[in-house]
Amino acid sequence: MSVYEPNFRHLREVLIFCFNMKKSAAEAHRMLSNTYGEAAISEKTYREWFQRFKNGDFDVEGRHSGGREKVFEDAEFDTLLV
Repeated sequence: MSVYEPNFRHLREVLIFCFNMKKSAAEAHRMLSNTYGEAAISEKTYREWFQRFKNGDFDVEGRHSGGREKVFEDAEFDTLLV
């Protein structure tokens, strides 16, 4: 195995390639796990990304996970963020 450790963006881009090659999420997971070992993401994550691709969403940038936004009560600290 190579010394290269993929980042999430690289893995997502490779997933688009697998998707366009008509591979299933399970096949893509198997291929990338064999190639990158533990650096590969879970099969569940592959299925989620393949669903996005099926819906026409090919944006591979990281996204907010959907949880509640952080709220700061300290006005002084809040002004530092602006």
